[in-house]
Amino acid sequence: MTETGADTVPRLAVEFCGEWFHPDPEAPFDIGREADLDVDDNPYLHRRFLRFTFEYGMWWLSNVGTMLSATVSQASGGVQSWLSPGHRLPLVVPTTSIVFTAGPTTYELRVELEGAPYQTVGRDDSPVGETTIGAAVFTLSQKQLILSLAEPMLRREGTSLAEIPSSAAAAGRLGWSPTRFNRKLDNVCDKLDRLGVKGLRGGPGALATNRRARLVEYAVASRIVTVEDLPLLDVAEDG
Repeated sequence: MTETGADTVPRLAVEFCGEWFHPDPEAPFDIGREADLDVDDNPYLHRRFLRFTFEYGMWWLSNVGTMLSATVSQASGGVQSWLSPGHRLPLVVPTTSIVFTAGPTTYELRVELEGAPYQTVGRDDSPVGETTIGAAVFTLSQKQLILSLAEPMLRREGTSLAEIPSSAAAAGRLGWSPTRFNRKLDNVCDKLDRLGVKGLRGGPGALATNRRARLVEYAVASRIVTVEDLPLLDVAEDG
């Protein structure tokens, strides 16, 4: 049963492209192509994709779509979840990032929850040149590759996502040949795929066509790369 007393309902705020929305705990708040929050007229996006509801004293995020998934992460990068169709999760931290890709376009929402039951804690910075996630270690060149694709997103003003560079443009940014760039992109995607990161492969032996978007989506949401890492783009591999 929904609790709606003024003293029991934490205030939820959702931000998209600089505009703030405040879901009503008395009614579902939908996000999609034709919803309470109209993200875009992108035909790859569900009319109603994500839904906020207040139940059992908590705010919940549900995936009410049928095809798309969303990456939901704590703003500090400490928690990251993959929200697939038909599932939901509670919102329990002060600031949450929601990132999803529909066709060629990636979107990001920022969610702020007043009176969140859990608070964030700081994280230790990783040594320059390598980041560990589970059993995976990223070399300097692999991290540079991720940064070359994520650079527009990390440098953006506000919260809207810039277009992800083409492989040719990202290779040019690094001064690499297209062959070298694509080989390293294969290696990074394969490494994350083996760790269980979804969306980087389209099937057995076939990399997904939107793997660059998914790689950037995951890397930024889970803080594999941050704005503080951008100077690494100009570091030569020989140090």
